[in-house]
Amino acid sequence: MKAIQVSEYGGPEVLVPVELPEPEAQGGFVPIEVTAAGVNYADTHQVDNSYLAAAELPLVPGAEVVGRTPDGTRVVALLSGGGYAETALAHPALTFPLPDEVGDGEALALVLQGTTAWHLLRTSSKLRQGESVVVHAAAGGVGTLAVQLAKRWGAGKVIASASSEEKRALARELGADVAIDAGAEDLKAAIEEANGGKVDVVLEMVGGSTFDQSLAALAPFGRLVVYGQASREDPKPIHPGALMLHSSGVIGFWLVHCIARPQMLRDAMDDLLDLVVKRELRPIVGGTYPLAEARRAHEDLRARRSTGKLVLDPRA
Repeated sequence: MKAIQVSEYGGPEVLVPVELPEPEAQGGFVPIEVTAAGVNYADTHQVDNSYLAAAELPLVPGAEVVGRTPDGTRVVALLSGGGYAETALAHPALTFPLPDEVGDGEALALVLQGTTAWHLLRTSSKLRQGESVVVHAAAGGVGTLAVQLAKRWGAGKVIASASSEEKRALARELGADVAIDAGAEDLKAAIEEANGGKVDVVLEMVGGSTFDQSLAALAPFGRLVVYGQASREDPKPIHPGALMLHSSGVIGFWLVHCIARPQMLRDAMDDLLDLVVKRELRPIVGGTYPLAEARRAHEDLRARRSTGKLVLDPRA
């Protein structure tokens, strides 16, 4: 089968098209004939071995696919790896049948990034009616869905942060009340100006100064939920006394812990798929690449040239 393999850690250049034997299904796993594979920012961390979980070489990246099981059922699945290929193995507990109304790219947008957005708001931040929400990387895979869900679930004001006017326009189109420049020199001031004061919830995946300034913009009882570190820069250390002083909280989120509790994923997917079928939620598919061009997809993602969900097509 055609696949993308990583044999040494590095940047997008280490994503190499190869021919590999098809994986053998065992331990209850099911083979899926892949029609589309999703690309996530976490994949870029796995490739250079900077992810939360250490990688082992050689590896075939890819944590999500759409395709058909041996009985012909069309599904979307979360994987422990191996998605950048013509055939992948998935566990039934992490495999979801797809309605005909939901396209391949839409399904890929939901199964990892959509469930992340859902749990960031529902489970981690516990968003309450009327609260203000800042969504960083608002034109990305998680961000485009988080903007829509926050608005749908009663946020008083949704503030989108993005790196270009085109991306900020997309965020406003999806329901953001205000869109600010992610590169603002004084991001804390930009957030507070957009909200008319400090904010209740921040969804943060950039790290470094973005984390620091977002934390400083929290209102009393505000929550910053961190689910990534795209800048690969650490924020300043947090002193417990500073959290006490402002009655603020920092919460980490990693979807792996929902995968260990499959009903948490199923609850989110059932809700998200229903919203898409009803056309009450709009997943954004930002680009589809031939499987052999996975390197270009990673380059575009890391250079912030993309919006929404990026998809690899093994049939192209």
